[in-house]
Amino acid sequence: MKPEESRTAPRRMSHLLRAALILVGLLAVVLTSVGAAFLFHRAFAAQVDRDLGRTARALAAVYEADSDPAYAALDQAMAGSTLRLTLVDTDGTVLHDSTEPAEKMENHYARPEIAAAREMGEGSSVRQSTTLGREVHYHAVRLDSGQILRLGEETSTMWSLYNQVLPLLGAGCALVVLLSALLAAVMTRWLVRPITRMADHLDTIEANVPYEELIPLAHTIQSDRRLRENNETMRREFTANVSHELKTPLTSISGYAELIETGMAKPEDVPVFGKRIHKEAGRMIRLVSDILQLSELDGMHSEGSTLSEPLPVDLASLLKEVNGNMTMNARKAYVTLQCDPAPATVLGSRDLLTELVTNLCDNAIRYNRPGGHVALRCGTDNTGAPYVCVEDNGIGIPQDAQNRVFERFYRVDKSRSKATGGTGLGLAIVKHIAVLHNARIDLRSTVGTGTTIRVTFPAPKKS
Repeated sequence: MKPEESRTAPRRMSHLLRAALILVGLLAVVLTSVGAAFLFHRAFAAQVDRDLGRTARALAAVYEADSDPAYAALDQAMAGSTLRLTLVDTDGTVLHDSTEPAEKMENHYARPEIAAAREMGEGSSVRQSTTLGREVHYHAVRLDSGQILRLGEETSTMWSLYNQVLPLLGAGCALVVLLSALLAAVMTRWLVRPITRMADHLDTIEANVPYEELIPLAHTIQSDRRLRENNETMRREFTANVSHELKTPLTSISGYAELIETGMAKPEDVPVFGKRIHKEAGRMIRLVSDILQLSELDGMHSEGSTLSEPLPVDLASLLKEVNGNMTMNARKAYVTLQCDPAPATVLGSRDLLTELVTNLCDNAIRYNRPGGHVALRCGTDNTGAPYVCVEDNGIGIPQDAQNRVFERFYRVDKSRSKATGGTGLGLAIVKHIAVLHNARIDLRSTVGTGTTIRVTFPAPKKS
């Protein structure tokens, strides 16, 4: 199976919102119903106990006030009532019951309400019938004779009440689901519409964020959009610059070669034309080499912007090596090259750092004047950070161009660059290598006085 086929389709936010709202509505109904029933049942049971206690005390008072108390008076008082009256002797024997024959009833001495009334004067309890779904509330009062008068009232349990209202509860849930679905449809449309409209205004997406939570997303989209536009602009400019830079030497090579091929060139001019072809070919080779190196550095940036396995590099020996390699170029340009290294070590790639210093030195020689000088220095600053510095007394860089000299193909003096064979990519390569080493580039330049470029690397971590 291809990776594309194994991917699941993205879910619609509107469907998730609707399902969430419906679920919240159902949970609210169920929890409210259960909580309300529990609270109402507790309040009802408490009221039953209070009423039962008042009635029991009243009957006890009436029974004791009768000069000749009899069970008939109790039965007459309970006529038409759903309450159950029981008279219990001091030993727990049932003397009279309003619903059953007393002789058939078991001893009530250990009943909780009877025991409580015997000890404290009054007692109550609740017993449930799991089979009938009913519960009976009892309240007992101790008489002056020591006998116990008990009243009982049968009520429905909370769950039996639920069974009675279950159809109504089901209808209510169905109504809630319907209303929740309608409300969810309206709310999701109202909530999602501003998000979908964001796609219509990508240029100003950060200024039209409907919800605060979407600000990071809008910022990321805007940054990515700008980055893509900048990359596309750079790609077009790079393609145009490469085409232009290659076209010029190719035109020269083609022209000289054609003159030689057709025999139009004089025999004495052939060596001159050959020399020019060789010069333009060398310029193309340098340009292609710089382009390939930039492409490689771009690839390293995309993989993490840092070197995978940095090694200690002795900057002093590196500067001496570059000084020896660039001596011939300096002599051809009538420029004095001096090297003043101090002990300094940096973690990085020796090849890339050699390329960095070489490009800085080549640039300093190329944009200098006959009789000028270039100084190569390295060392550590007061914070312990290693640095490399290339200083010249050449033509300098105008203030308005100093921010652009590290761009690809940007030249301050195009005529001088082409005369000396510059590709316009040297400082761009320097910038890429510095970024890979987490280094900072500082440029100071004055027109007619010279330029100083200093690359400072991170200070080593203290162990």
